[in-house]
Amino acid sequence: MTNLIKCVNDAQLGKIHIFSLGQAGFLIKNAKGNLLAIDPYLSDSVERVEGSVGFKRLLPKILNPNDISLDILICTHHHRDHFDIDSVPMLMRQKTLLLCPSDCYEDVVDKHIKIDNVKFIAPGDIVEQGGFKIKFINCDHGDGAPMAVGVLIEADGVRIVEVGDTRLRLDRVNEIISEGKVNVLIAPINGAYGNMNERDCVELANAVKPNIVIPCHYGMFASHGGNPGEFHKIITTESDLEYLLMTQGEKFTIGE
Repeated sequence: MTNLIKCVNDAQLGKIHIFSLGQAGFLIKNAKGNLLAIDPYLSDSVERVEGSVGFKRLLPKILNPNDISLDILICTHHHRDHFDIDSVPMLMRQKTLLLCPSDCYEDVVDKHIKIDNVKFIAPGDIVEQGGFKIKFINCDHGDGAPMAVGVLIEADGVRIVEVGDTRLRLDRVNEIISEGKVNVLIAPINGAYGNMNERDCVELANAVKPNIVIPCHYGMFASHGGNPGEFHKIITTESDLEYLLMTQGEKFTIGE
């Protein structure tokens, strides 16, 4: 766990760095050194809540929530691998701002998270803090999470879009590119629970035309699916876009 913290601390100021936390979790360090996390799943809470071996954590834990001080924490919806009920309370510091839709309200109250540190958001909302401009966009994650959101982050002239848990909605591409050219597109490939599959992710990427596409939401649970090999095969034959398959803890520095 300490290796990731060292890598984050050592990441050069003046650049944008993205770290993969596994599943749909990412950590972004901006040029000022401020830290923003999206959907970090750092515990075993899903297996405990679901009571199923299909939800056993299959990837190692690489970050202790007590070891990092976030400026902004985003949870895109209330599902336990996105609002990690074991980790979110530990990640909240006095300075940390939690951004989440109102379907997380009961968890916020139940976990005694200080409400002054929470902003409940919806598609179309914009939050600017710590050198980040964050715009929330629509998702289509089905009836189980109708308030789920995607995230468009702008920092130091770089645009990063994490579309959230959603099925393919090519009719919403204009919303994704509304702020301008997308530098990094992050999207799920697991093809279950209302999410895009490998081919859907490539179709979306071809429509958005980012500088680079990063697939996510695979490898954590046996029940979730997602095949990075299939994604690799499809994108290399049906697209000329650059892409990156990230391992847990890997750093991607934009512009290098």
